[in-house]
Amino acid sequence: MKEQLIELMNFCKELGADYADIRVKDIRTEHISVEDEKVKNIGTGRSMGGGIRVYVDGSLGFAATNDMSKLKDAARKAYEIALVNRDMQSEKIVLAEKPVVVDHYETPVKIVPDTISLNDKLSLLFSCEKVMKSVEGVSRTTSNMSFRKEDVIYCDTDGCFITQSFCQSGAGITATSLTNGDAQTRSYPSLFGGDFARAGYEFVLGLNLLEHAETVARESVALVNALDCPSGVYDVILNPSQMTLQIHESIGHPTELDRVFGSEAAYAGASFVSPEDLDRTLVYGSPIVTVVADGTKGSGSALGTFGYDDEGVAAARTVLIDKGIFKNFTTSRDTASKVGQTSNGCAIADGWHNLPLVRMTNIDLLPGDFELDELIAGIGDGFIFDVNKSWSIDDKWINFQFSCEIAYEIKDGKLTGKIFKNPIYSGVTTDFWANCDGTANEKYWRSYGVPNCGKGQPGQSARCGHGSSPTRFRKVKVGVADVK
Repeated sequence: MKEQLIELMNFCKELGADYADIRVKDIRTEHISVEDEKVKNIGTGRSMGGGIRVYVDGSLGFAATNDMSKLKDAARKAYEIALVNRDMQSEKIVLAEKPVVVDHYETPVKIVPDTISLNDKLSLLFSCEKVMKSVEGVSRTTSNMSFRKEDVIYCDTDGCFITQSFCQSGAGITATSLTNGDAQTRSYPSLFGGDFARAGYEFVLGLNLLEHAETVARESVALVNALDCPSGVYDVILNPSQMTLQIHESIGHPTELDRVFGSEAAYAGASFVSPEDLDRTLVYGSPIVTVVADGTKGSGSALGTFGYDDEGVAAARTVLIDKGIFKNFTTSRDTASKVGQTSNGCAIADGWHNLPLVRMTNIDLLPGDFELDELIAGIGDGFIFDVNKSWSIDDKWINFQFSCEIAYEIKDGKLTGKIFKNPIYSGVTTDFWANCDGTANEKYWRSYGVPNCGKGQPGQSARCGHGSSPTRFRKVKVGVADVK
């Protein structure tokens, strides 16, 4: 196929393209779900095709096909679209420079998921369901596994030729209890069907689902009989499972540079951050808040890890917030050029039939120096919140409200053993992060995968990761009542 794609790029130049590239993606998926000890769904899928971008005089045309014998037809169509767009657009697209690379990258895998039989996968899920169902009061249980294998070829008119092979694995369980019309669910290890990583079946085994099944079930029963979380102003510790959404929504999205320039304003919002903030001091949080976007191998098996993005730019580690001060955006080649930078490798497309967009890689809050007991000891009256249940944030990513599955009570610097249901907290992004005064050390740090980040029109899903340790925030508004 290499010769075919190189010939295709030469064809694009013959048409009159200033620059062109193609992404060929072959994606295979497997999803297994069990509900109440019965198989709910077993599904597999495959999607393969090529997406071609053609640039003519600063104008972009894009076309895609799943018929590999018709790539030249798609290239010709992309070229014609670029000519039409050239007559309509108000400013020319400028692509930031990038090196010419010939390389291969693949996800490190210890156990290839396809080598594990369906019976063995189901056996693990059924075992979890049996344990959860054995707990009196549990009304419903679910468990699932998902796998995604993705082979990618990237080729452009500059001479880049990059092949990549990704493996994604994940799993999760839930238990729901129902009493007097109230239903409460506990999930492990997180929302969105569990946790996901760039890894093989060894990641699923490492989640230790069976060992956590009884705790998940017992907490769901305890929650349905618990009181609602009190309203007021409290000090709060967010566990990494909840920090995932906090980082994703209040830092990851507003620092995407295409969003800053307004490309998502009609659909998924703009941003309160501006390009001018690169040259002035925007206080995003307290001095202990350092956040990086890291798609490199240094992130290990985190879900947003890769070798090269869908523009052939190498994955990078970029400091977004340094000791509370905003420093940078996640970018693509066309957005980076607008602020005088080169791309930091964050242009990703969902599949072969969509255009690359600026997407999160692994957006991580770096660990601090605290032991978890020290964070707890510093709270007189507060809570630990765990696992996101729902979220809401405005179209500039400023005002937010999150609810969680469970709140663990803290009194006089100690966990009391009491839990509350339906904890809700809200805040203003920069004020909230300014009140962050402690994060646990790297012993407690972990990354969670988010497999379904939505963006774009037509809509695309992206896979990213968010790492953190348990983190303490002061003076948090908890509950829905007005608090002064």
